[in-house]
Amino acid sequence: MQLMRYKHIIFDFDGTIADTSSIILATMQATMRERGLHVATPDTIKRVIGLPLKDCFTHIYPDMSEMEALECASTYCDIFDANKSSLTPTLFSHVAETLAMLNQNGITMSVASSRGYGSLIELLEMMKVRHYFALVVGVDNVDKAKPDPEAVLYIIKAMEVDANDVLMVGDMPVDIAMGQNAGTRTCAVTYGNSSKEELEKTRPDYLIDRMDQLIGCSELASS
Repeated sequence: MQLMRYKHIIFDFDGTIADTSSIILATMQATMRERGLHVATPDTIKRVIGLPLKDCFTHIYPDMSEMEALECASTYCDIFDANKSSLTPTLFSHVAETLAMLNQNGITMSVASSRGYGSLIELLEMMKVRHYFALVVGVDNVDKAKPDPEAVLYIIKAMEVDANDVLMVGDMPVDIAMGQNAGTRTCAVTYGNSSKEELEKTRPDYLIDRMDQLIGCSELASS
């Protein structure tokens, strides 16, 4: 098995590390009902996963005011906390062992997510993988959200690595665009919230169907 040539790997969280689709869909639809909104379909909701929470609502409801979107986001957070016990997010298959192998081989890792920092830390600790990540960057740690490269550029600077030595891994087009905008290589995972066809349009450097296939990206990088 070949080791990757990258010194640092940045992972998205929802749809990449953790299978959170059930709790997100249930919480979004419950929020819509609570706020008296037309309840969007699962496909519509999946298309906005990866955006900051407030922006999810304004994308689904273009006429919604920023204040109402913030109120929806607050309601969402309350319902999400209530749903955690019955709809507990889990790691995707092969994630735990892949993170362990990368760590054993000296590759540092971080998380860049549109989820809030506190929620990220709580879920990473719940899944017993927090210790693998040198940095965790949530949407509230940056001024500009995906696909702006701010989070990736912050991590590159903090970890003192060159963009050419960094790989951004995510399941949504905004993840791939964020990495590309920062000058890193990118890897799209097809098992998350976006379709393979949509991901192919973003022209990532790699496209994988399982997290453990990430280990083989070094061979592709040198071809």
